[in-house]
Amino acid sequence: SVDCSFSRGVCDWKQDADDDFDWNPADRDRGDGYYMAVPAFVGHKNDMGRLKLLLTDLKPKSSYCLIFSYRLAGEKVGKLRVFLASKKTAPVWEESKGKDEKWRTGKIEIFQGAETTNSVTFESERGKGKTGEIGVDNVILISGLCPED
Repeated sequence: SVDCSFSRGVCDWKQDADDDFDWNPADRDRGDGYYMAVPAFVGHKNDMGRLKLLLTDLKPKSSYCLIFSYRLAGEKVGKLRVFLASKKTAPVWEESKGKDEKWRTGKIEIFQGAETTNSVTFESERGKGKTGEIGVDNVILISGLCPED
């Protein structure tokens, strides 16, 4: 497995230069490192912020599982979407409201066919809310299919 978390990960993360705002590091409650977040008050409604994970050395014709922690805290905070570079048009994962402030786990299967996925993009879309944040943490890439819960 490859640790792409932000505090001590080995992965290559890039802020998108063509979006409306950047994701920023935020300290974890427990004090052990940080996660990436977009506060609710940044930007205007429907503004987008994209954080891209560049994937290199993925073997063709293999499957991988991207596992990550995410949180949508606050009323009408916005949307979190994940795009794979090989399927640019539609998100492969999307969440628009948190039931509470808790962290949840997202999983995405990446199948390397003839077209290889060379990046994964986490996109935050600003909602109407003024409080809370959208956060992503503990991004890990493992070889094989995603495990059942």
